[in-house]
Amino acid sequence: MSESAVRTRRWTRVEYERLIETGFLGPGDKIELLGGQLCVSEPQNNPHARAISLGLETLQRALAPGWHVRVQLPIALDPESEPEPDLAVVSGGPRDYTDHPSRPALVVEVADSSLALDREHKGSLYARARLPEYWIVNLVGRVLEVYREPGLDAGAQYGWAYRVLLTLRADEHVTPLAAPSARIPVADLLP
Repeated sequence: MSESAVRTRRWTRVEYERLIETGFLGPGDKIELLGGQLCVSEPQNNPHARAISLGLETLQRALAPGWHVRVQLPIALDPESEPEPDLAVVSGGPRDYTDHPSRPALVVEVADSSLALDREHKGSLYARARLPEYWIVNLVGRVLEVYREPGLDAGAQYGWAYRVLLTLRADEHVTPLAAPSARIPVADLLP
């Protein structure tokens, strides 16, 4: 093997969970399992934290009973991915899950410095898991990016991408697929 060759190892969700159970990874370790790789999550600045709180409040108001909004908690996406999205809308309530939920109706990431990662890497993972809807609260452009209709895409990071992208400005509204009667002002999601 040449000096410049780097060998890496892919991890499974089972192995990742074991690292947590044994205390190798703890609550202070900002690590997510994405596509078999242990990825460091970026720290949150004030606008990022405020956008998470605004998103939580806004989605809770918009959703009918029977939906629950999880904040920065793991989802069991597939055997090699356990991301911790900023927000995830799941059916039921907290007591309905003995394990991490695997099929959120909506996942929301808040992005500033992580915009490329959230668009290309996480977006492809969420599409591969066939999540029906994925939002990015884009703090850089002050817009909401709405991704829908996951499908095969050989050029995407994990072979899947969303076919529909809506870019909505602060003066526009969005209707989540999980709440077809809701009309959420995009401004309510932006800090």
